[in-house]
Amino acid sequence: MLALQVALDLISIEDAVVIADLAYKAGANWLEVGTPLIKTHGIKAVRILREKFPEATIVADMKTIDTGDLEVELAAKNGADIVSILALASDETIVRAVRTARAHGIKIMADLMNVEDKISRIKRLEELGVDYILIHTPIDIQKVRLKKVDASLLEIKKIKEETSLPIAAAGGITLETIPYLKEAGVSIFVVGRAITKAKDVYGTTKKFCMAIGLKEAEEYREEISEEEIIKEFEKISTAIISDAMKRFNAMRGLKALTNKRICGRAVTVRTLDGDWGKVVKAIDLAKKGEILVVDSQESNLAVFGELATRTALKRGLKGAVIDGAIRDVEAIKKLGFPIWFRKVSPNAGEPHGHGEINVPIACAGVVVKPGDFIVADELGVVVVEKERALEILKKAKEIKKKEKLYKKAIEEGKTLSELFGL
Repeated sequence: MLALQVALDLISIEDAVVIADLAYKAGANWLEVGTPLIKTHGIKAVRILREKFPEATIVADMKTIDTGDLEVELAAKNGADIVSILALASDETIVRAVRTARAHGIKIMADLMNVEDKISRIKRLEELGVDYILIHTPIDIQKVRLKKVDASLLEIKKIKEETSLPIAAAGGITLETIPYLKEAGVSIFVVGRAITKAKDVYGTTKKFCMAIGLKEAEEYREEISEEEIIKEFEKISTAIISDAMKRFNAMRGLKALTNKRICGRAVTVRTLDGDWGKVVKAIDLAKKGEILVVDSQESNLAVFGELATRTALKRGLKGAVIDGAIRDVEAIKKLGFPIWFRKVSPNAGEPHGHGEINVPIACAGVVVKPGDFIVADELGVVVVEKERALEILKKAKEIKKKEKLYKKAIEEGKTLSELFGL
């Protein structure tokens, strides 16, 4: 038996659902409802993951050390297949946990975290009836101690010689260490941050599955085109998208000249001292539906006005974001061109042509790369990295759905403080 257990040690249930969805589709067969997730949302976190992924093996990382029967029953009734219990717990607690697990048809994983004499404890755990052994290097230990891979592998090999129970390993596992762990006798690989913090959750999970030797999942491609992604983002406010990105990538200090909401790919320009030569050249190079994003170093000289607007409209640009000055505001309003800007100035610069087009830039405090998705409305502008567009879209949709439920609850008489348990 081989398993990739993705540890969802997160705070946000929306993040957990989206990451779990991508990881499961990539081939991860076990999904762990991490301790932080359970502590934040309660046992309903287990229920939510079970409802979302009815075919997956759901591990509830309860880290139980007392009341083994009660905590295992809670997890089982909410859909857990496996419950973790600390090997440091008393024999009585473990017996109660195992007995309750058997009654509900689920299994127990004993976490050896901080156990000194692992061999002796494992022998006793096997006698008590646990189903899996977890060799766990805690995050706090990983941060202060250099990893001694050779010593860890030797320890796992010794443990494997002493028990017939399947062995799980957790704590800083990488693609490079998997072959050694597998050779030492590990069959369940618990991977957290290497997947949950990855820019490409699906692709990274797939690599882990291949390294472990799991049957490769069918090639998964989300049935959504770039055009559909853009349309979906245009239905969601920048405030919700900002929440989905944990408040990263929201531009600062810009004003909106429109109440429209737009989304499109970024065409980037870096210029300075009011030099608008590269700005108008970028308009010529831009494709229909793209958004011009300009870093003009907060210059007081305008790099965009009525004539640039008319050209942009003819070229089919969706809008412009200018970290600097614009002019001809009334004319731009009448033309109905969506634009976000830092300041207004009657003074135009000169078309020297200094600067660069379609390079990474810093605009209003955010890095923008060519092809990133720009979403802008009357609230502001957010940048969604092209590599994470689908993931962020899914998170934003989950948050929007949750806010709809909050609004309904408020209409029915609940207060905001009640909803958030303040």
